[in-house]
Amino acid sequence: MAGSEDGAGMPGVLEIARGAKLRPVVDVAAEMGIPASLLRPYGEHVAKISLDAIEEVAERPKAKYIVVSAVTPTPLGEGKTTTTVGLGQAFKHIGKRATISIRQASMGPTFGIKGGAAGGGYSQVVPFEQLNLHLTGDGHAVTAAHNMCSAMLDNHLYHGNSLGIDPHSITWKRVLDVNDRSLRNIVIGLGAAEDGVPRQSGFDITAASEVMAILGLATSLKDLRARFGRVVVGYTEKGDPVTAEDLHVAGAMTVLMRDAIEPNLLQTLEGTPALVHAGPFGNIATGNSSVVADLIGIHGGDYLITESGFGADMGAERFFNIKCRTSGLAPDAAVVVTTVRALKAHSGRHRIVAGRELPPALLAENPDEVHIGGANLRKQLENIARHGIPAVVAVNSFPSDFPSEHEAIREIASSMGADTAICTHFTDGGRGAVELAEKVAEAAERPSAFKVLYPTDAPLRTKIETIATQIYGADGVDYSPVSNRQLDGYERHGFSNLAVCIAKTHLSISSDPTLKGAPTGWRLPVREVRASVGAGFIYAICGDMRTMPGLGSHPAAERMDIDESGQIVGLA
Repeated sequence: MAGSEDGAGMPGVLEIARGAKLRPVVDVAAEMGIPASLLRPYGEHVAKISLDAIEEVAERPKAKYIVVSAVTPTPLGEGKTTTTVGLGQAFKHIGKRATISIRQASMGPTFGIKGGAAGGGYSQVVPFEQLNLHLTGDGHAVTAAHNMCSAMLDNHLYHGNSLGIDPHSITWKRVLDVNDRSLRNIVIGLGAAEDGVPRQSGFDITAASEVMAILGLATSLKDLRARFGRVVVGYTEKGDPVTAEDLHVAGAMTVLMRDAIEPNLLQTLEGTPALVHAGPFGNIATGNSSVVADLIGIHGGDYLITESGFGADMGAERFFNIKCRTSGLAPDAAVVVTTVRALKAHSGRHRIVAGRELPPALLAENPDEVHIGGANLRKQLENIARHGIPAVVAVNSFPSDFPSEHEAIREIASSMGADTAICTHFTDGGRGAVELAEKVAEAAERPSAFKVLYPTDAPLRTKIETIATQIYGADGVDYSPVSNRQLDGYERHGFSNLAVCIAKTHLSISSDPTLKGAPTGWRLPVREVRASVGAGFIYAICGDMRTMPGLGSHPAAERMDIDESGQIVGLA
């Protein structure tokens, strides 16, 4: 989010961003050891980095690799991106060089309710407007490549369907980078015979496209092309998979994505290099920024700090078991972001609605309530520990917090073997995260024992059940008849070596969004399983996952405009 912390008396996020004194992007790149010859500037403060930089920097020492995660999200916002930026800035204050790596903004949430993806207050990535509005057009390239495949698929049906595709088996929809619920389910091909073959279809948001997931996981342009070729769009009448390669469209998709695969370089308010690249949906995909950005950033200084989506049960689990498995990089430490308010919310004693006034009881001093909701923090720290790396708890501090409540968080973290840092980076920038930087640096020096959760060759059901029981705390998994048939089919087609990404609510560690804290005594219901073969994972759908969000009654778009001087207003 753009920032959720109390900032009474502070300038707005956009005003702070516009007042920043930015370094030329070539100087930011030089700090990472990247020469100007490997940059493609988009103005003075944004540039794409050639993938040749991966080989250019490969012989340099590796940075310590830090992943920033969080407790299970609440409507209050925990400030994970803000903490990622603040930590990156803080390292300069202790004489170290850091690079941060974050996801790109999606237009749907930016104009909906969530806002931008630049951080907030005095810990944000700039230029703010460019980052949140199109940046270098990567999202539009994803939209075009995905819809090119859609068009070629329907064109194939129109011209006789020589591959024998069963129209009812088609899993490939179209995408658009706008929240628009009316496009979730549509009928295409209506009209005259020359207008196409009528069939039911729909739209997902661009961030939910498999093309976006592939952008996040591809290691090179060649790998991108190979992954597009493996994309499964549907099945024949005999049940055999039909790929983008079969449709002869994988090459055109790669052409459209040739520039998009290059990561984007920006900077924080304090001049820390910021790689901003890819934005896969956090519910059904990895929810992490790109592998290629990290392959460059890992050699760009003393620390590379990357952020994973949602809580540690989702984004961090996928970071460890999908992204790191793909990149070959091993993390050295993790940060788990929390707030006093979030842990009180996880006590289950408060009804919190986004955009409405907070319940007075939530703001009253109550360390006992923090301990109750702290079950969620304990479980997320346990999830990090299962992967063999140390964690530091970052308390995103509010003026309304009480020392007794901060002490309660320290006690919870200490019981799990984790250090705690109280942070004020929203209001104080890098200075407000110095304690966090020092404790992360100390944690990253401990011997690394990183391990993935399951072997690649484990059966798909074993992978699903391992995540469900060890990470979510479920008693087991219940498969619907449909999901059992699908899993059997994927095993038959040779997809059993794929990783697993479980599509469930982000509002609970369980599959039930109403269950707070660390629920026990429940079972994970798998109603459907889909294959993102190009991306390299299957995703088990556990609940009602909306891959095309809708707009609220008063979306952010209502507040955006251009003033008399041509400046954007209302963007946050």
